[in-house]
Amino acid sequence: MSTSYDTPEVLDRREGPYGEVVLRRHGALLQIIANGCFLMDTSDGRSERRLVDAALDALGVRPGARLLLGGLGVGFSLAHAAADPRWGRITVVEREPAVIDWHRAGPLSAFTAEALADPRTEILEADLVSYVNETSATYDALCLDIDNGPGWTVTEGNDGLYSPAGLASCARLLRPSGVLAVWSAEPSPEFEETLRNAGFQQVRTEEIPVARGVPDVVHLGVRPE
Repeated sequence: MSTSYDTPEVLDRREGPYGEVVLRRHGALLQIIANGCFLMDTSDGRSERRLVDAALDALGVRPGARLLLGGLGVGFSLAHAAADPRWGRITVVEREPAVIDWHRAGPLSAFTAEALADPRTEILEADLVSYVNETSATYDALCLDIDNGPGWTVTEGNDGLYSPAGLASCARLLRPSGVLAVWSAEPSPEFEETLRNAGFQQVRTEEIPVARGVPDVVHLGVRPE
């Protein structure tokens, strides 16, 4: 016999520019579902926070460093970045207006209200792939968390971001010795090789243990000076 705790409760369901997005509550957790595919929930956040810290560690001391976060999600990365005074500017690119709304005036505001009120924070409603290809802005670190990994994209259009051409666009956004960090639900030696072939240096993969299954990982690369 199921209980209310076992059955997810849909809090909001919208048809967005890239299909259906759903916010639901499952017990104490909030979950985001896109086109029927589970994206993320509020159960942990260790790897999302490590995404930001790993980029900062690789960056070293750089006063007023500018960070670009690709994807708002449930807000773990943004909240963690905003809690660190070493970031001088934090720009978040999120393509789903519903996700932005859930943070500004919905249930996810519990995780990001303070970060959104921080004057260093800027939220841009845009497709990250288009933004990376078109913007003239530059950053010290680029943290990508818009897919389940380079080989497990949410939409087909994201594939190009992890290709040599897409990585060249990422490198163009980065200042000399800037850092690219990519979150993934599983390791990808092939993506490591693609990073190296695209000219990134100090390429490595950092594993973050999870409760079940293979560890989450952060792929890292540094743009040459």
